[in-house]
Amino acid sequence: MAEAEGEATVSGAGEGDGLVRSEADLRRYDTVEELLRDKLSEALGGWRGAVESAVPTLAFALVWARTENLRTALVVAGVCVALLLVVRLVQRQDPRFIAYAAAGVAISAFFALRSGKAEDAFLPGMLQNAGLLVLLLVTNLTRWPLFGFVVGVAEPEAFAENPTWWRRHSGIVTVAARLAWVLIALNVVRLAIMVPLYLAEQVAALGVAKVVLGWPAYLVAITAMGAILLRGRTPIDPSRVA
Repeated sequence: MAEAEGEATVSGAGEGDGLVRSEADLRRYDTVEELLRDKLSEALGGWRGAVESAVPTLAFALVWARTENLRTALVVAGVCVALLLVVRLVQRQDPRFIAYAAAGVAISAFFALRSGKAEDAFLPGMLQNAGLLVLLLVTNLTRWPLFGFVVGVAEPEAFAENPTWWRRHSGIVTVAARLAWVLIALNVVRLAIMVPLYLAEQVAALGVAKVVLGWPAYLVAITAMGAILLRGRTPIDPSRVA
């Protein structure tokens, strides 16, 4: 942290603006929270992305609960993805969230068909949550929060020159770490609920839990992150605190 603070670069007095000057031009932002709000808003899929992500999983769980036929449940989930993709393409809209859902169904099908156990369709998601949890913890504890890279990538020219330019601003590091703690808590809750259900082979309950702990829980986390970004007043330039 001391290193980040010590490396903060402030414009010279001759320029008269007293703003932080890094490889990226941050003069249009007054606070770190304003900067992160702008960059994170580009990464959200909205309510439609939430529905498109949840429908295949819910379909799989419902069909399995009724038929207990693994292949039938996977086929129905795949059909849902295909239909949603067709709608996106007909409307000439961005299909990336459908692509995410398709990849999820494909990976889940591989795990489930390989073992023959329907509950293994949920294993990739739990492994992903566990991996993300470890990654967020490690990067936060080492003061390299992942959300800092979101800011870094959002400034392509600066990122190409120096991918870690954002670490020169202690405020960005601090606020980015706060946001990551929210996602850490989310993944702890997800694993605490889903792992026992997986071990108990409760496929239908796993399906419901995955949907509820997916976008609905994520939106709660986004709300908490939004509160941090709306209430915070961390200046881009530490010299402007006064």
